Amino acid sequence: MRKLTCLVIPVFLLLTGCMQDDELWNFERSDHDFPFEGLFVINQGNFMYGNASLSFYDPETREVLNEAFFNSNGLPLGDVAQSMVVRDSLGYVVVNNSGRIYVFHTETFKVVGKITGLTSPRYLHFISETKAYVTDLYARSIAIVNPATLEVSGAIPVNNHASGFSQHATEQMVQVDKYVYTNCWSFDNQILVIDSETDRVVDSIEVLKQPNSMVVDRYRNLWVLCDGGFPESPFGYEAPGLMKIEAGSGRAEIVQRFVQGTLPRGLTINGSGDTLYYLNGGVYRQAVVAGSDPELLISSPYPSDQQGGFYGLEVDPVSSELYVADALDFVQRGMVYRFSPGGTPVDTFQVGIGPGGFCFKH
Repeated sequence: MRKLTCLVIPVFLLLTGCMQDDELWNFERSDHDFPFEGLFVINQGNFMYGNASLSFYDPETREVLNEAFFNSNGLPLGDVAQSMVVRDSLGYVVVNNSGRIYVFHTETFKVVGKITGLTSPRYLHFISETKAYVTDLYARSIAIVNPATLEVSGAIPVNNHASGFSQHATEQMVQVDKYVYTNCWSFDNQILVIDSETDRVVDSIEVLKQPNSMVVDRYRNLWVLCDGGFPESPFGYEAPGLMKIEAGSGRAEIVQRFVQGTLPRGLTINGSGDTLYYLNGGVYRQAVVAGSDPELLISSPYPSDQQGGFYGLEVDPVSSELYVADALDFVQRGMVYRFSPGGTPVDTFQVGIGPGGFCFKH
């Protein structure tokens, strides 16, 4: 596998943390044109070290460009890169602990702006060209931002006054018609329903404890993967489960229950919307039709009593190939494994520290 030569972040940069995110470093910037299509890997880095990074992978040539954001801008990405969205020719990367969203051109990786004034942003979801939602871990509200002006224009309160926990900590978002669904993961068990026309929470759906990921299938059903919490959690601890909310329904039903102590995560779906994939040690797939059982597609290289480094999962919506992020020990640089739709290994490449998410550029 060929790799592009790239610069690496100096050791002293790691010691500066997230305090100097806006500082431009004096060095020769790369001038690399990115292919029209490819895959972004969001490397979270280590909390409070300010060493988050972006990698870019070209599936055709199998070339990898690591530290692509820093090398293109002379600018550290920040502290804990959480997620990313591509819309038209722009990429929006949410940097959680730095409280900002960087906006850059996907053809050059050059920064064109940033959205600030956020508490602990997690995910970005576009409603229109001039309105998007940003979920948050601690703000107890969802920020309304204007992508055209890069300004925060409002907020949707989601505070649960009846709870002593930091609820609702909102995460991923999916949309069906005018309704946006967001899962409340940390010490919570709710899916909130937001009317995107009025920017108000209009309903909530109870699920199992700690829903960590969700998708919508081709039949407009919502699927939710819940990890069940953890031992000694003050919010409780139960067996994880995969749940389904029928289109137009306000009730969740359990489709699959997992062994307590396992940690299912990373629920995703293929481009045709008929097959689910998720991590639970290895990689499992399951058809969305009624009565389907999960199938172990890719075995984990780690012992059965260890979750291992399988940390992120995504399916290419065009080719249906699978990409699995392995964070290893969160100290050394992680790996990404590429598989065919049938689970056959295709490629392996090294990325940054803590790879946790993917974003396709098609």
